Amino acid sequence: MMPNAVTEVLNVEGMSCMHCVNAVKNALSSLTGVGTVDVDLADKKVTVGYDQDQVNLEQIKNSIQDAGYEVK
Repeated sequence: MMPNAVTEVLNVEGMSCMHCVNAVKNALSSLTGVGTVDVDLADKKVTVGYDQDQVNLEQIKNSIQDAGYEVK
């Protein structure tokens, strides 16, 4: 278990299909420190488990935005 693990739930707009889900998962999984990514397409929510010592919420949001989706 990561010592400084936290979980955040983000509202992400623009996801409409499994391609979108995979794009978000791939973008976040490539970040060092991200442990878990769960995308709920119906509710437009992304749950991210990460180690605060390795990555911060701003980097996670930027990664989602870089993939072409809007974080609310």
